[in-house]
Amino acid sequence: MVSVGTIIWLSSELMFFAALFAAYFTIRSVSPELWATNTELLNIPFATINTTILVLSSVTCQLGVFAAERGQVGRTGTLLQVGKWGLREWFILTYIMGAVFIGGQATEYAVLIQEGVTIPASAYGTVFYLTTGFHGIHVTGGLIAFLFVLGRTYIARRFTHEQAVSAIVVSYYWHFVDVVWIGLFATIYLIK
Repeated sequence: MVSVGTIIWLSSELMFFAALFAAYFTIRSVSPELWATNTELLNIPFATINTTILVLSSVTCQLGVFAAERGQVGRTGTLLQVGKWGLREWFILTYIMGAVFIGGQATEYAVLIQEGVTIPASAYGTVFYLTTGFHGIHVTGGLIAFLFVLGRTYIARRFTHEQAVSAIVVSYYWHFVDVVWIGLFATIYLIK
């Protein structure tokens, strides 16, 4: 039931992001010259690296889910034996990668603000920060969810099926956030 509820909730989130995409394309269609001047300020190589980190975090998240499905909460070997990692190690790595992504977005925001791309400066700035900012809030929510799952694994005496389901549900959310970012990245940084 938790999985089904999560999928339904993510569907509503998809509609929210669809509205943001619609606003982006609508404003872009009426101000193409504004887009041309502002997109030149975007650091595409930096954003590509940041995107790659987020997409790879989906892989580490799924490896954590596979470990949870096996009932392996912690590593069975040394820290350097990645093949023997459990849910905790994979989710900690995923958390770190997600935090690096958020740090990258903050860095990009700081540079763009210095360049004069702000919310009150233009419709481009408004839509850029709205779409990427709401996504960043969702990533932060996912990071908090990882902390809850990890905390439960440390508090519980034994790893249960319910904890595995929690890890799976958090992975649904994380994969959703990653897929939405791929769409945002393509729309904002690649489509001219």
